[in-house]
Amino acid sequence: MMAAVNWGIVLTAVVLAVVCALLGSFLLLRRMALLGDVISHAVVPGIVLAYLWSGVRELPVMLLGAGGSAIAALLLVQLLQHRFGWSSDAALAAVLSSFFAVGVLSLSSVAAQVDLDVECVLYGELAYVPLDTVLLFGGGVAAPRALLTALGLLVVVVIVLVLGYRRLVLSLFDPECAAVLGIVPRRWQGVLLGLTAVVTVVGFELVGAILIVALLVVPAAAARLLRVSLPVMIGAAALFGAVSAVVGYGLSGAIGGAISGWIALAAGAELGLVLAWHQLRRAWVSEHAPTAPENPLG
Repeated sequence: MMAAVNWGIVLTAVVLAVVCALLGSFLLLRRMALLGDVISHAVVPGIVLAYLWSGVRELPVMLLGAGGSAIAALLLVQLLQHRFGWSSDAALAAVLSSFFAVGVLSLSSVAAQVDLDVECVLYGELAYVPLDTVLLFGGGVAAPRALLTALGLLVVVVIVLVLGYRRLVLSLFDPECAAVLGIVPRRWQGVLLGLTAVVTVVGFELVGAILIVALLVVPAAAARLLRVSLPVMIGAAALFGAVSAVVGYGLSGAIGGAISGWIALAAGAELGLVLAWHQLRRAWVSEHAPTAPENPLG
């Protein structure tokens, strides 16, 4: 029998999925989807070092360590590309695997001395969301801290995307035109990377790196197959992310297992369904497309 719905968990997963989908749409179109993967994995050694240095797992400390590690990873990618002539794919893959390997080894080596679980860091645990609450309205309402944090991220991301949409689009897809108009492309590219790093760190604490990678890429990839305008694609990606969070939570309650894993699986299933629809639509259009009349004169 399925347990009662915990709306704190559901809303936290939905909000975080929407935030990741919004940023993931830009990363995917800029062919930087692997960069989200790099950031998600590069923060591991930074989090470990921050914990060892401070002895606490408070979000500001984790954010500082993870942010520093993410910046180091991005700088290393740039160094490999521009100084040594590596391709972007090779540089991203090398940095991703190296940083993540260092992080996992660090976690494993200190797991016996510190309260930092390898499985929790890698996979997260949404089921713990209701255990950490904040009293609001004079103590009359207890809201999950994770939900409030995710809502704060959503507000920041939406404000930046709405106010800077034109500048961000020009900077990412037509930097020459942006420069002519007085826009600094690197600044707005840095804004996108910075937002991605912050969201990754917060999501890392809540749901784990593996699910963050899925939420950054899969909903946006499914929306991209719809072949629609960028604003519609962003909205569709957010919808796909939210639906995968709700469906994943429901499957976890009905069948059992980690909520994060079911959410990732639901997102993958959405992508598969959209891909199947896309292929069927292409086949139908190809079959029913009007053919040019034959020239009677040969």
